[in-house]
Amino acid sequence: MADRVPSILIVDDELSMRELLDHVFRRAGYRTFVAANGAQALEALRGTVFDVVLSDVRMPRLSGTELLHECRQISPDTVVILMTAHGTVEQAREAFKLGADDFIQKPFDIDELKLIVKNALEKSLLRREVALLKRELGDRTRLENIIGRSRPMQEVLRLIQTIAGTNSTVLITGESGTGKELVARGIHACSPRSERPFVSINCGAFTETLLESELFGYMKGAFTGATTNKKGLFEAADGGTLFLDEIGEMSLGMQVKLLRALQERSIRRVGGTEEIPVDVRVVAATNRDLSQMVEAGTFRKDLYFRVNVIPINVPPLRERREDIRELALHFLKKYGQNRTPPVTSIAETTLKYLENYSFPGNVRELENLIERAVALEPTHEIQPERLPETVLRYDPARTASVFDLPEQGIHLENFLMEIEKSYILQSLRRTRGNQTKAAELLHMSVRSLRHLLDKHKIRHTASMFRESGAFRTGDTSDAP
Repeated sequence: MADRVPSILIVDDELSMRELLDHVFRRAGYRTFVAANGAQALEALRGTVFDVVLSDVRMPRLSGTELLHECRQISPDTVVILMTAHGTVEQAREAFKLGADDFIQKPFDIDELKLIVKNALEKSLLRREVALLKRELGDRTRLENIIGRSRPMQEVLRLIQTIAGTNSTVLITGESGTGKELVARGIHACSPRSERPFVSINCGAFTETLLESELFGYMKGAFTGATTNKKGLFEAADGGTLFLDEIGEMSLGMQVKLLRALQERSIRRVGGTEEIPVDVRVVAATNRDLSQMVEAGTFRKDLYFRVNVIPINVPPLRERREDIRELALHFLKKYGQNRTPPVTSIAETTLKYLENYSFPGNVRELENLIERAVALEPTHEIQPERLPETVLRYDPARTASVFDLPEQGIHLENFLMEIEKSYILQSLRRTRGNQTKAAELLHMSVRSLRHLLDKHKIRHTASMFRESGAFRTGDTSDAP
């Protein structure tokens, strides 16, 4: 993939030097801009983002060192290299103290100057990448860390490997807590962009104005508090992947701006006029039904089709119960070693309780349960008593009998699914697993009942009831 062309601002009060450097760096592939003095350069810095400022030290009105100081205030990420015909060791020391990236004395060899600029740019890029890597240290970025041997998760893994090598946008859907960001990181880790940054943002955590400045950056003075030029996340993710979590929470006004950035593959900082090209793969995620939002007019149809090029649905944990044991042991390894003495195992009875539970909070809830149990467990093995009552008393054949809307609200679709599943289980228990009689109780055909058994992954429940005649905790596994 092609790298973005770097920009350089050449500042010198000698016309011949400006013209020479302009010609040299333009031929070297840079986008060049020139200023005859420090004041002109300062004005340019306030309106445009430069990768490099190459400035003479001695100039009228505003010296190179004064320009360096102002540049560090306005655009901290810009590389600044100072030139002088009267250089001393003391001047060089002072320049580095003020934040110069390099210092060169005139007359200089052109090839040497080009190498200095190139090296300074590479060091600047390396500094930013190291900062990003430090921020990502400890994050679960490898595909192997997506836990799940169930058929639904194996399908997700297969899809990740299939589409990772493309540049197409991806829309990851699924309930809260299912691991959508982990899937996004897996896509990045398997892609040719894996050596470049993975940058994420939760779109629901910002107002429209703040989200715009976070994504696209801003120029000094663009709004109150904008004291410097600041790169946005699109620029920070250049060459890599930008993960837009909860994209369904984005306002319609912000959706227009995002669509433009995706179509044009360029962004404009808040308060700026320059179009900045970006090479970014966008992966979006949501726990909302965007197609319904399109029909309701709260999500733009054109943006929906732009981000939904490759859809991936991450199944809730209740639809892949066979993964609960492996996930629980994974989280035990993560948290158990931090205890003194360490907690190294989970009792089989405890695992049965976990496998029987519905996990409305999905994988995130399971992780929290294991962390809590590890903290409370006095022995080396997690016992059932360390689990909360909601897990110990959970009965999939029973659901809430009171239909008052809780203060925190409910996920209606999940709630209705649980009610449907509960009545099916009750009918099977009452008829001792006889599907024909159960279908009669539910006023549906046997074929429709079997469809629902497959839908809820409880087809084996009927035979279980025939064997035992009653519901037993842990017997309603979702094995297909």
